[in-house]
Amino acid sequence: MGTGDPQGRGDRVSVDRSLRGRVAVVGIGETTYYKHGQSPDAEFKLALKAILAACADAGLDPRRIDGFASYGDERSDATRLAAALGLPRLRSATLQWGGGGGGCCAAVANGAAAIATGQADCVVVFRSLAQGQHGRFGQVGGVATVSGEKAYLMPYGVLSPPQRFAMRVRRFMHEHGIEQAALRAIALASYHHAQANPRALMHGKPLDAARYDASRWITEPFHLFDCCMENDGAAAVVLVAADQARDFAQKPAYLLGAASGSGPRFGAHPHNSPTYASANFGTLVPDLYAMAGVTANDIGVVQSYENFTGGVLMALIEHGFFTAEQANEFLVLDNLLAPHGRLPLNTSGGNLAECYMHGFELVLEAVRQVRRTSTSQARRSDVALVIGGPMGAPASNLILGSEAAA
Repeated sequence: MGTGDPQGRGDRVSVDRSLRGRVAVVGIGETTYYKHGQSPDAEFKLALKAILAACADAGLDPRRIDGFASYGDERSDATRLAAALGLPRLRSATLQWGGGGGGCCAAVANGAAAIATGQADCVVVFRSLAQGQHGRFGQVGGVATVSGEKAYLMPYGVLSPPQRFAMRVRRFMHEHGIEQAALRAIALASYHHAQANPRALMHGKPLDAARYDASRWITEPFHLFDCCMENDGAAAVVLVAADQARDFAQKPAYLLGAASGSGPRFGAHPHNSPTYASANFGTLVPDLYAMAGVTANDIGVVQSYENFTGGVLMALIEHGFFTAEQANEFLVLDNLLAPHGRLPLNTSGGNLAECYMHGFELVLEAVRQVRRTSTSQARRSDVALVIGGPMGAPASNLILGSEAAA
């Protein structure tokens, strides 16, 4: 039956259909992060370590957990985790479909939705990776046939993620006259913040403009330092209903808004989407801001998934922080640094310089910003944005806030 609503939005952001202020993060935990293939622990053990660390952070008995959520073809199965942790019962287990690291924010939203709808009381959202055990994520070998996107790209030698995403970014930069220095500023900001973060794999390994410029091309416009790392480890957060959040050991970070999905034909296999040169947030951002009740001006700090710096460039524009025509002026290093930059970005080091836990470490850093415990604390951090998986399909995003913001 027709609704007179061609976008299908209906009353999506009405109070009774919103997650705003209904769920909070009360615990965060992570393992040591390793270069890919170098973890001494199996992937499942890494997941357990991160979950137990998040419970310890919250002051929570792990046996209170009754739900799990993850994404990106996570292999640490919820029922096995429940058995290992001795849970009395498992009530919710969700896995975000598709998008790889683009599901990092959606997984949090799925866990929060389970709590808000009474399907669970305490949900752990997590990501675990041990590539020495299972092979490098996304690597293809020993396959006799290909289908889907690869069938269109492999005959032309487009085999790797940098190649696929470089085409989108190069087209965007060409259309809007954006200079390489804009991408360089994003990389330098991540490395700058990593120097204050002892957890970061690039801690003690600073990057300057000369070293960035001298680094080898991976595929233009991406230098080596425009590309994320590959790592092993695990990270987790504990979610509970907002009305219980004050009962735990740490200052809560409340979920204000979340969105996930994709624009029309963005994931088209032949790479002929009408919004090809974009980060795929055009349809998500209105939903995100409507649920959260904020605008870009209210956001004080951003953690943006950097598979490649060009995706961050487009995502920041699509979230309304500046226009494409303003990108060269806005994206300079001083504007991106905590505490006093106009938009502190990736304050733990992000995927480029802290760890590539498929973006989930960004969620933990947003919580630290709200708590005001980050190693590179932003001046304004009551409202923190996480951007998941630019140029992926589906992508996702998340806004966390303090109790005052909620």
